[in-house]
Amino acid sequence: MLTLNSVVTWAQRSSATEAEKNHVFLAIMVPDVSPQKIKLDVQPTYLDFTGYSESKKANYHVRLDLYKEIDPSASKTNHTSRAVEFVLQKKDLEVEFWPRLLKDSKKVHFLKTDFDKVSFCGIFMEARRNANANAVGGRGRAGRGCRG
Repeated sequence: MLTLNSVVTWAQRSSATEAEKNHVFLAIMVPDVSPQKIKLDVQPTYLDFTGYSESKKANYHVRLDLYKEIDPSASKTNHTSRAVEFVLQKKDLEVEFWPRLLKDSKKVHFLKTDFDKVSFCGIFMEARRNANANAVGGRGRAGRGCRG
């Protein structure tokens, strides 16, 4: 039977004080995989996914060894017709972002940043609160659409 890699998208939020703002958004893009055809193992250091697509007559499989630990019991999963989506709660409250999703620094072809979930405004506004607006560059391109 054919086994395919799936595209995986991700983004993250970080907070040193608020757990609900300290997580990783992850989506495994697997069209036409029903919830009954999914095997999922979410552990503190890895996520392992296998699913079968009736329309493609193929298995999808991906194992992600995470950069740092997550809290599986506080994490959430949502299944759609196009993807299995996760909000993985980071174990440690830290203001610093993870430099990458995976433990291994080697690039993988199926992993992509989800720019729809990246909060450039949050990053910009935090810098703005910590510095004079002129020092940050006023309302240049990075601040368009941000309020504050």
